[in-house]
Amino acid sequence: MATESVPKTATDHTLSELMTVQAARELKDGDVVFVGIGLPNLACNLARATHAPNLVLIYESGAVGAVPDRVPPSIGDPALVTGSLMVCGMSDVFQLVLQNGKIQVGFLGGAQLDRWGNINTTVVGPYSQPKVRLPGSGGACEIAIHAQRVLIVMKASKRTFMEKVDYITSPGTRPGGQPRGGVSLPGRGPVKVITDLGILEPDPQTGEFILTSIYPGVTIEKVKENIGWPLKVREPLGTVAVPSAAEITLLREKLDPQRLHIK
Repeated sequence: MATESVPKTATDHTLSELMTVQAARELKDGDVVFVGIGLPNLACNLARATHAPNLVLIYESGAVGAVPDRVPPSIGDPALVTGSLMVCGMSDVFQLVLQNGKIQVGFLGGAQLDRWGNINTTVVGPYSQPKVRLPGSGGACEIAIHAQRVLIVMKASKRTFMEKVDYITSPGTRPGGQPRGGVSLPGRGPVKVITDLGILEPDPQTGEFILTSIYPGVTIEKVKENIGWPLKVREPLGTVAVPSAAEITLLREKLDPQRLHIK
């Protein structure tokens, strides 16, 4: 083991590692999870290696029940095929699994997020004349609509956490100003936004995302400085346990030794 990568204390971690651990802790053993690439991918594999060995990982490329022996850098990685329960076409994943209500947890991120959890991955600026054209939805819109609950993982900044997104690619708690039930969206929608400063959750009455937990050493003022709407704070405000030395060692030594996801 490379001793230089072993954390010296329980608080020796990066913000990316902290976000990954918090995302992993949101998963329960036996959950069926639609896995994306990046930190959510790492979080799922961390959860499976620790407290949720029976996690069922489903990748957009068609790998169902994947048990990769390493964290795949993309959804097309061959490691997803070996030992999986099934390998099928993308249409089967979306139609037979996701749209059929079988996905319990979906992970999302994006270029912009608003106070209602709506996500933009389509354009920056007006749709007809955008400043930047982004990759688009992919499967994100379907995940936001059909997953039983959605976890959003994004670093907080006023450039990305906005009063109103330029384009709603993936609906949140109130797409178009209406509750999800009013527009017949079957999934519960986003239940938590995991940032590098704290955790936001929708207010039970309004659906607006508010600060519910904060990381050690972070102030409420610091969080508000990086959120583009007048952020409300739940009382009492919760605190988040820092990653354990064992979790960080697992991330650095086994799951992401080449730092493909954790920079």
